[in-house]
Amino acid sequence: MKLKKKNQIKYFLLSVLGLAAFFGIWELSVRLGWVSDRTLSAPSAVIETLIRKLTDAKPDGSTLPQHFWQSLKLALSSFLVAVVVGVPLGWVMGYYKVADRLLTPLFEILRPIPPIAWIPIVILTMGIGMRAKIFIIFLAAFVPCVINSYLGIRLTDPVKINVAKTFGASPFKIFTTVCIPSSLNMVFTGVRLSLNSSWTTLVAAEMLASSRGLGYMIQLGRTLIRPDIIIVGMITIGITGALLNKLLALLEKKIAPWRYRDEA
Repeated sequence: MKLKKKNQIKYFLLSVLGLAAFFGIWELSVRLGWVSDRTLSAPSAVIETLIRKLTDAKPDGSTLPQHFWQSLKLALSSFLVAVVVGVPLGWVMGYYKVADRLLTPLFEILRPIPPIAWIPIVILTMGIGMRAKIFIIFLAAFVPCVINSYLGIRLTDPVKINVAKTFGASPFKIFTTVCIPSSLNMVFTGVRLSLNSSWTTLVAAEMLASSRGLGYMIQLGRTLIRPDIIIVGMITIGITGALLNKLLALLEKKIAPWRYRDEA
C-alpha cells in the first residue's frame, strides 16, 4: 500500500513537472522573442485575457461565459440527438440481419464524408441558423454511436445467447436482456468518442454566421490577429470536453459497474 502511494505521488510530481516545463518553455519562447507575440501569446498573456473576458465583452461583443453557454447548448443538443438516434440504430443494425443489409450500405457510403463537407449543402437546405449548426455537429457525433453500438451487439458472447435460447427466450427478449447489456462497454466508448467529435466540430459549425460562441470567438481572434483570444477559446473547449468526459465516466460506473471491477 505504501509503495502504491509513493508511486502515485511520484507520477503526480512528474505530471506537474512536465506541465511546468511545457509552460515555462512556452513563456520564455515568447518573452525572449524566439516566437512573435503576434502569432503566439505567452501563457501569462493568455491568463490575463481569460480573466478579463469573464466580464469584458470586448472585442467580440460577448463575455466568455456568454460564448461558453452558447457553445454548450449547441454541442450538447447535437450530442444528445446523436446518442438518442445513433445508439438504438446501431443496436438494431447489429442484431437484425434485415436492418443490417438494408441500412449498412448507405451508412458505409455516408460515414467517410467529413461533417465539414456537408456545410455547403446544409446552408442551401437549412440556412445558417441554429438548426443547421446542430445538424453539422450531429453528423460528427452520430457515426461513433452507431459503429460502437453495432459492434457491441455483434461481439455479444454466443454462449450467453445460446443459454437464453435454452431457457426459451424469444429473439426480442435475447436482444433486450442479453445483447444490449453486453454491448454497454462498446456503447459508452462510442458515446465518449461522440462527445469528443461534438466539441471538435463545434468551431466549424459556428462558422455559419454566428455572433456568439467559442468557435465564433476563435474565428474572430484569427481575424483580429489576437492569438490570446484564440488560445482562451481553445483552452475553454478543451477543459469543458475533459469535464464532460469525466461526468460520462461517472455515469458509466453507475450503469455498467462491471467494467471497473478490475480497478477496484
